Amino acid sequence: MTQAEHVSVLLAESVSALSVRADGSYLDGTFGRGGHSREILSRLSPSGKLIAVDKDPAAEASALSLANDPRFQFEPGSFADISRIVTDNSLDGILLDLGVSSPQLDDAQRGFGFSGDGPLDMRMDTRTGMTAAQWLASAPEQDIADVIKTYGEERFGKRMAAAIVKARAETPITGTRQLANIIAEANPKWEPHKHPATRAFQAIRIFINRELEDLELALECMVDKLVVGGRLVVISFHSLEDRIVKRFMRDQARGIQLPRHVPVVDSDAGKTLNLVGKAMKPSNEEIARNPRSRSAVMRIAERR
Repeated sequence: MTQAEHVSVLLAESVSALSVRADGSYLDGTFGRGGHSREILSRLSPSGKLIAVDKDPAAEASALSLANDPRFQFEPGSFADISRIVTDNSLDGILLDLGVSSPQLDDAQRGFGFSGDGPLDMRMDTRTGMTAAQWLASAPEQDIADVIKTYGEERFGKRMAAAIVKARAETPITGTRQLANIIAEANPKWEPHKHPATRAFQAIRIFINRELEDLELALECMVDKLVVGGRLVVISFHSLEDRIVKRFMRDQARGIQLPRHVPVVDSDAGKTLNLVGKAMKPSNEEIARNPRSRSAVMRIAERR
């Protein structure tokens, strides 16, 4: 896979899960490089509509290739802005692919990884907000430890935070390999086939971009934007993301949970979604073609 290439995970499965109607209206909440959007458009008639959203300027540039399609509309920003983007409950389906795209990971200048050396940025939207380098330069040691432990599920978060604070006192931490080396040296137990800084980098990226907060906010708003029978399809790549999606869909399917012995007047009170099938993962064949898909989990729900 070259830097310019990106393979959409669970492409056919996710778009099929939307049950696309030719004249329906759909939202691709994470355009990326447009793989899912193009597949949805291939199933729409001239009267269909697709809104795509992404905060990454590179994704916005990629979306220009579809600018002449009257069925397509691109909105820069986060999928958490759905209340601004969609003002009624007219959507027949919403798709969220929460993964970081291969061009983002492979471009050293974005600062998401450390296979190549680059500036410690990590912002999805490079036009606004604090970079990872800026945050690490001033954040209290306990805050750094909490982020690495909470968002990275990294048990050595305290040791890594202490090493970062010690290193920054000597010289500013501005590069990805510089940070990766500091974290690696602080990690006393390296996992096989995984760089010892992987979890910490993932944690800092999630924090810098408010990824979990945006997801929780978006899910709450998205249900109200769906027509009855409309589908919500979410592909997660991190256990914390999947936990949020799983609990949200479960709670919306259960409805209001009343205390025992309270007379129930309406057994459907508060139920807004029906769960559709079980969680789906990529096939062995897809994982062989695209190893980055191995952690993906897709969940589907339908508006009641």
